[in-house]
Amino acid sequence: MADYRLGIDFGGTKIEVLALDRSGTEVLRERVPNPGVYDQAVLAVRDLVQGAEQKIGCVSGHRITGTQPTSTLGVGIPGSLAQETGLVHNSNATWLNNHPFGRDLEAALERPVRVENDANCFALSEAADGAGAGYNTVFGVIIGTGMGGGIVANGRVLGGRHGIAGEWGHIPLPWAESEDEPMRPCFCGNVGCQERYLCGPVLAEEWHGPGHRSPHGIEEAARNGDPAAIKALDQYIERFARACGQAINFLDPDVIVLGGGVSNLKTIYERLPKILPKHVITSPCTTPVVKNRHGDSSGVRGAAWLWDLSETGAADNRPVGTA
Repeated sequence: MADYRLGIDFGGTKIEVLALDRSGTEVLRERVPNPGVYDQAVLAVRDLVQGAEQKIGCVSGHRITGTQPTSTLGVGIPGSLAQETGLVHNSNATWLNNHPFGRDLEAALERPVRVENDANCFALSEAADGAGAGYNTVFGVIIGTGMGGGIVANGRVLGGRHGIAGEWGHIPLPWAESEDEPMRPCFCGNVGCQERYLCGPVLAEEWHGPGHRSPHGIEEAARNGDPAAIKALDQYIERFARACGQAINFLDPDVIVLGGGVSNLKTIYERLPKILPKHVITSPCTTPVVKNRHGDSSGVRGAAWLWDLSETGAADNRPVGTA
């Protein structure tokens, strides 16, 4: 039985490790730059994990000697593992795509590793001991420079057949209005994806114009009477209510937890409950939409929660939640 959960947040520019003890208390956190080169990145994760284990007094599991690790290891990545091949796909760190990242990490560390999409890790963290704790079905949403999501049901990530469950950023914006036309092209090749209406840079552009990337300060500007800020926020909240209404209609989660930079907008939590019911087919609509508890730490915490400490650590790198 393991004594610690280790989580890795494999980001585009940094790699972070977190260690949680049996009570879920953080005992170590470190980060290093991500080299951005595949083979070097695998070794960087290996060295970071081994260094962390030395500092907290863990024993690394080793397949050859048959020793059992006193820590479990989960890794959150941008993208997901294809179930049939184990290769990374849909990663915005394109150099990671088409590589067997999970298998290569297991070979480098000579121990079992679980790899999961970073948005799913966010949802799992908030479901475990965050803003979604105590709810059966948690829909975790990250809205920042892009838009993604993850679903946790009864404490386990719902990955889906292709590992893309919860990717609501690439669902068309529902109930389009004249202000939404023409439907916007998306990098995924489709048009009208919600990400092209609801991510942070889009809100910034609709406030300040093309080329702006951050909506920071928009609420203060709206309070001070800036007409462009008021219009951009009004339009954003209406579109976001439609997106959440669609999610409730097909998933009916017990709670929606928001993460990413846009989740810091107080306007969402103040105004959304008043608009949301008109887009939901049941009445009354009581689904809470709440801000995350763990902030930027949720991804790495969720990676740590990919293992139950009672598990033996059998060599199984399938995403958590699969049979």
